[in-house]
Formats: sequence, structure tokens, C-alpha cells
Amino acid sequence: MGPLAWLFDATLTVAGHEVLWREVVGNLFGIASAVGGLRRRVWAWPVGIVGNVLLFTVFLGGVFHTPQQADLYGQAARQVFFVAVSVYGWVRWRGARRAAQAGGPADAPAVVPRWAGRSGWLLMGSVAVVGTVACAAVFSALGSWGPWADAWIFVGSMLATYGMARGWIEFWLVWIAVDAVGVPLLLSAGYYPSAVLYLVYAGVVVHGFVVWWRARDEAAAAASPRDDLVGA
Repeated sequence: MGPLAWLFDATLTVAGHEVLWREVVGNLFGIASAVGGLRRRVWAWPVGIVGNVLLFTVFLGGVFHTPQQADLYGQAARQVFFVAVSVYGWVRWRGARRAAQAGGPADAPAVVPRWAGRSGWLLMGSVAVVGTVACAAVFSALGSWGPWADAWIFVGSMLATYGMARGWIEFWLVWIAVDAVGVPLLLSAGYYPSAVLYLVYAGVVVHGFVVWWRARDEAAAAASPRDDLVGA
């Protein structure tokens, strides 16, 4: 077995269960990406892509012969879409950061948070319902583990990532809903490092929601006329 093959198949034992190192490493990249998103840094997108590639091979347990041997097609498919949406977010945030730096400090955040508004909520709600029903039917036909939960995690993750790219504060709330379903699904399927990641995400997500909300209020206050200039 060559060194690359060994790294690909390397495992460790956690509480009597064998897990892949690449699942652990992929999830660490995911946490780093979440922290970068909280700080509104462009590097969050490429870091997240690395984790997505690793986790794609993890969630197709039967195909890549992982210890779990349970295929989560929704979890695997969302890694592919994560990459596509992350490229969109990467390009969008780079352009926004250049514009911010042109008229402000060199370390200006890549995006100014804002509420999605009625149209944004209508879009997310419609996609959430229709997408979850459609994906659940597909995942059931494929024999995915927990097709309805898997479907919501897939659709919700896409909505959250798209919302992050657009700078919508509500994307953090969508992640909370994804985490609430993801933890029990991953525990039941034996993907323990990923389940732990979802628990860690929950804390990051709540903090991120507060940080983005405050950043939005600060930006709005900075853009409004100063009280002492009113009526001058």
C-alpha cells in the first residue's frame, strides 16, 4: 500500500468505533470555513471546498468502503453542490471586498450583512419545501439512509450556503435547522466525527448570527446621518 493510499484509508478508534482520518480532517476544514464566514473573510470559501472534497468520499460509504458502509447520498451530493455554490460565493465576496477596500480600510470585510427580506424568505421557503419533497423521493429510490432527513440537510445546506454568498443574515438560522436534523441522522448512521462537527457548528452558528446582526446594525448606523448634523 502506497503512502497516498494509506492516508486515504487511515483510521482511528473513537469510543470503540472505527472512523476515517479524512472524515475528521474534512470536518476540521468545515469548522475553519465556518469561522471564516463568521469573520466575513474570502478565504472561508476555498478552505470549505477542500473539506467538501474530502467529505464527498466519506459519505459514499459503500462506494469507497468506509467503516460505516452506509451511503448518505444527500450528504455526498451536497458536497458537490457546496463546491459549485462556494465558487459563486468566492467570486462574489472577492468582488465585494475589492469594492470595500477601494473606499475603506485594506482589511475591510468581504460583505456587509443584510436581511433577506420578504422576497428572500419566499424564495428560501419555497425551495425548502419543494426541494425537500423532491429530494426525499430521489434519495428513497436510491436507498439512502434516512431519506427525509438527508433531503432536508441537502436542501437546507444549499440554501444556507447561497444565503451566505448573498450576505443574508438569515442563513445562520437555516444552518440551525440543518444542525437540528443532522446530528441524530449522523449518529444513527455511525458518522460520529461529522455529528460532533454539527454540534460544534451549532455554537458557531448562534454566535455568527449575533455577530452578523450587530454588524448589520453598525453598518446601518454608520450610513445614517449623525444626530448632531440633523437640521444643520
